[in-house]
Amino acid sequence: MRNAREFNFDGLVGPSHNYAGLSFGNVASFNNVRSASNPRQAALQGLAKMRALAARGFAQGLLPPQARPNFRLLRRLGFSGTDADVLAQAYRESPVILACAYSASPMWTANAATVSPSADTADGRVHFTAANLNNKLHRAEEHVQATRTLRALFANPDRFVVHDPLPSTPAFGDEGAANHTRFASAHGASGVEFFVYGRVEFDPSAPAPVKYPARQTLEASQAVARLHGLDAARTVFASQNPAVIDQGVFHNDVIAVGNGNVLFYHDQAFADEAATLDLLRRALGVTGTDLRAVRVDTGVVPVADAVASYLFNSQLLSKLDGGMALVVPHECRETATVARYLEQLVASGGPIDELIEFDLRQSMRNGGGPACLRLRVVLTDAEAAAMHQGVLMTEDLYARLVPWVERHYRDRVEPKDLADPQLAIECAAALEDLERILGLPGLYDLA
Repeated sequence: MRNAREFNFDGLVGPSHNYAGLSFGNVASFNNVRSASNPRQAALQGLAKMRALAARGFAQGLLPPQARPNFRLLRRLGFSGTDADVLAQAYRESPVILACAYSASPMWTANAATVSPSADTADGRVHFTAANLNNKLHRAEEHVQATRTLRALFANPDRFVVHDPLPSTPAFGDEGAANHTRFASAHGASGVEFFVYGRVEFDPSAPAPVKYPARQTLEASQAVARLHGLDAARTVFASQNPAVIDQGVFHNDVIAVGNGNVLFYHDQAFADEAATLDLLRRALGVTGTDLRAVRVDTGVVPVADAVASYLFNSQLLSKLDGGMALVVPHECRETATVARYLEQLVASGGPIDELIEFDLRQSMRNGGGPACLRLRVVLTDAEAAAMHQGVLMTEDLYARLVPWVERHYRDRVEPKDLADPQLAIECAAALEDLERILGLPGLYDLA
């Protein structure tokens, strides 16, 4: 077993952070549609989280925001003229399309890609597959910059492989790491990769939700596993419970989270709970590891409270001194059933023995909690040294990014502001400056 650490790459919130309510099936996003956002506060909240976790000794990096507005999308859809003309025409004729071009959703980097560490892959390299996110127009373009960014950060072909996204068709709907978890006795050990899907394209008789769309297909998960060269004996596919998708659990990471040999999950998470646990235990047995399942009963925390608080959309982190910490948003303390449960959880003597709480209100109101904000990448020491160092969180980087945010970000964005050509100019200027700060010239194609 090689020495390895789990790096969490949080999405740096972009300067056009706004509440467009574009994500049907995401209850929090819909509840705050068209309200005013605070991009400056959102970015500073995210940076404070990254800094605090890095200070605790957790390996922490960031993924830069994507360029917004997406003028290429707008022009492909028939809006023409100068940039200002394009924005004005889109706002006048289809404000929803304009909101899609301004989507803030790339901040949730759990959807950027699926990642398999070198300990699990046939060729001994770290594999990334950028998610196609084809279920929603506002996200379906993200894979272009996500792939470009991942290839800039993980450029060494001897250590890393960044695959193109899967074909952008319903059969291969892929939402990335939000539906993927890895279990292992240690980060550097061979592990079990766990894929959760919401529907099966080629089997109409398979369970599926009826109210909200299932965004991840079995076919996509299987394709990613093949691309990454995973061992079938250490790969598990499980169906999400369609009934909880219809209650706003649009990704598995809204109802379950795993780390090490621990699965923290709601009893309604999976279509067949017993079979899913049995498959995980069998696969982990191949590695000589026992599964520790921490089950939350519906009678203790109803699904609605789990969704409102994002209890499971948390980070489960292995602490340097042993034990595990659960990183939760303030909303967990503000939801009575969840607050009571967490007090009991930490006192229970189980594997989760600490809570770390953050104010992520701006992200939460847009539909994403701590788990949405981060992409987990397990790296050996040599792999960590081979990646681009400019995105790793340090006190120096934090000290440079805070004034950058204060210089470039507005403290209020309303729906009407998306038609303001000055906002687009401000966003481009911010990203040009960010390229210099992160040492990534040419990261964006801003032409």
